[in-house]
Amino acid sequence: MKLAIVLSTQPASFSALAYKGAIEENIRGIHARGYDGVELAVRDPRSLDRDLLDRLLEETGMEVPAIGTGQAYGEEGLSFTHPEGAIRKKAVDRMRLQMDLAADLGAVVIVGLVRGKIPPGGTRESALAHTAECLAECVQHRPDVRLAIEPINRYETDLLCTVGETLAFIKQTGLPRIGLLLDTFHMNIEEPSIFQSIENAAGHTFHFHAADSNRWYPGAGHIDFRAVLDTLYRNGYEGYVSAEILPNPDPETASRKTMEHLRIMFP
Repeated sequence: MKLAIVLSTQPASFSALAYKGAIEENIRGIHARGYDGVELAVRDPRSLDRDLLDRLLEETGMEVPAIGTGQAYGEEGLSFTHPEGAIRKKAVDRMRLQMDLAADLGAVVIVGLVRGKIPPGGTRESALAHTAECLAECVQHRPDVRLAIEPINRYETDLLCTVGETLAFIKQTGLPRIGLLLDTFHMNIEEPSIFQSIENAAGHTFHFHAADSNRWYPGAGHIDFRAVLDTLYRNGYEGYVSAEILPNPDPETASRKTMEHLRIMFP
């Protein structure tokens, strides 16, 4: 099993981030705790010190399996479903920058909350149509980069909340190199069976987030991660398992507990 943990490269209001900022200190610390990679949540790649990042990745030998994009929505309100076309264009332009970064790092780009929500007075059909249009522009920009849409629970968005509807949407778009990011925290809320949903997504799962039922580190809630990961691997998944978790009780403990709980199951 290849393990990663999420590091936000910039300050962020999103709470489920074990590490924020202090890139050099945190990447070295993540490496020292035995992680194979670091997932980067990047609000704006133009603010990223690429020389420093490249040097740290070379020195530690760690990979970047995925680029998170949700802060463009959370901090700036950019989304694919915004009623204003100019804002949707800004969202696509930001995604293009994140895809360029991902291409350099060999990473998947996550399409999480940047898809947005159904706007007031809008319809689900129009929101999905706008999302498909924006995704098509992204694919046209970097057809070599994979995009992973994350089904997110109903309390955070009202669009593409379940694995089934997200798979149906991807199929409807007909776009290449678009798959899923499965997240155990969201699946625990939305899916009748986490295991069946993992099986249904076989062959379409590009990335995987591990967080327990309370969004703490794996082992702090009631999710059976041995059964979850066994199902994931039996269905052909070969990518990273990445911890997107609350920094509770503190980042170091959360990081260590994640490693201890998951490594003993799948060394």
